[in-house]
Amino acid sequence: MAIFHDQLNRVISLPAIPKRIISIVPSQTELLFYLGLDTEVIGITKFCIHPKDKFQTVTKVGGTKQLNIELIKALKPDLIIANKEENERSQVEELMNICPVWVSDIHDLNSALDMIRTVGLLVNRETEANRLCVDITNRFNNLALPNTNLSVAYFIWRKPYMVAGTGTFIDNMLQKCGLTNIIDIDRYPEISSLEIIKINPDLILLSSEPYPFKQKHIDEFQLMLPKAKIMLVDGEIFSWYGSRLLYAPGYFKSIINELTLN
Repeated sequence: MAIFHDQLNRVISLPAIPKRIISIVPSQTELLFYLGLDTEVIGITKFCIHPKDKFQTVTKVGGTKQLNIELIKALKPDLIIANKEENERSQVEELMNICPVWVSDIHDLNSALDMIRTVGLLVNRETEANRLCVDITNRFNNLALPNTNLSVAYFIWRKPYMVAGTGTFIDNMLQKCGLTNIIDIDRYPEISSLEIIKINPDLILLSSEPYPFKQKHIDEFQLMLPKAKIMLVDGEIFSWYGSRLLYAPGYFKSIINELTLN
């Protein structure tokens, strides 16, 4: 019997190396496949779109917040990997009656790296997970970006407008870009058009997910804030905290280069 702790400091007991794993978090699903668990992952959500070939073939167990509990039970998993923010607490507690559930709680790069290492231990891929963490860490350490002194508002939703505030993984990634999050409110607050105009950020970032902002929305914001710089950005790079972190430093560098050149 192996004993682990998840990121809520819950004790997780595994009688053997997991062979039937369900992941209900897209970024952690991508991580599991990156670690080589092609046959062990037997269930994912409809939002676990990476890697694309696995998305097409692995059983879908619902959405991150609307899980098919009976289907999950029928799949007979021996480990479920969840997340405090992305999954509904009541559903995760139901899953705990089926098999061990390891829950992540990610709010910055360090907690993401801790998740990767621990998941590697859980699934007997410690070497691969540690190698991945070293690679991600090196890429972030080599990310030398100028301090732009730009204040930013990062939008994740429309109708109502919602932004990434403090205490979020996105906020930490904005800091890695050398940007200052102008939203000094915890988590993901709603914000009105009048409030946006009042706080007057230098930069507006419109995420590709969960709301798919498009070029027409740039025009919408430009009317509100004629002097602001407004960009569409890849939401997966800013908010996925698994193996996709490998691409984040290079992407952040391209954004800052574009901002400083214009």
